[in-house]
Parts: sequence; structure tokens; C-alpha cells
Amino acid sequence: MSERTFRFIIGALLLAALYFGMDHLMRAIIAVLVLEAISNWRIPLLITRLRKQDTSSFHDSAHILLTDDRDHRFSFDAERAWRLVVAAMLVLTLYFFNDLLWFFPWFMGFAILGAGISGVCPVLISLKFAGFR
Repeated sequence: MSERTFRFIIGALLLAALYFGMDHLMRAIIAVLVLEAISNWRIPLLITRLRKQDTSSFHDSAHILLTDDRDHRFSFDAERAWRLVVAAMLVLTLYFFNDLLWFFPWFMGFAILGAGISGVCPVLISLKFAGFR
């Protein structure tokens, strides 16, 4: 499983949870993203290793677009930062500012689903450009 497939699944699950009003699924998505970000045990990488596939080509479009060998400002992986950003934005918009920003989780769901389909995630590219590894 690639990160691209994972983003597609997360986007589809997020949209399904929003459409059907499944708060328990929304909390599960947020919990999985936070646990992956904290522990760096990413589901796509674990599945790839369990299937005994080669993990040397395990990268995404942001890696291809920003391939220079510069020093990174932060020693924190951009995929981990992406997971934290998505989880934090979902918590803020769903539980604190739901009346004002009700459309933002929908926007995030469609954007993450689009990133899974196209392979280009603007947030991940921005995080890598900002200096994350």
C-alpha cells in the first residue's frame, strides 16, 4: 500500500463519516492519524513490510517534486506533520468551531480524496518546502 492509496482511503472514509453523521468513525480517523504521527508506525509502510515488498521506492509526488539534497530545517518527517495537521484541523473544525467552519471538514475530505487520486498533495508539498524531512 502506498501513501497515495492511504490518502484516498482516508479521504473516502472522512467523506462517508461526514455524510452519514458517524461521529465514532470520525473519532477513529482522528485517533489513527494522531497515533501514526506520534509513533511513526504508518499503516502503508507496515502493510508494505508485512507483504514483504520492497520499501526502497516508497515515496510520493512531493518527494519527486522536491528532490534537492538540502539540509532540512526540521528533523521531523513531512508525512508525520501532515497527519498532525489533518488531525488538528479536524478536531478544531468539528469540535470547537463547528458552527463557523462546518464546510472545512468537507473541503478537507474532498482535498484528501483528490490527493489520493492525483498523487499530488499541496499540504504535503508545502510542508516539505517549509523544511520538513
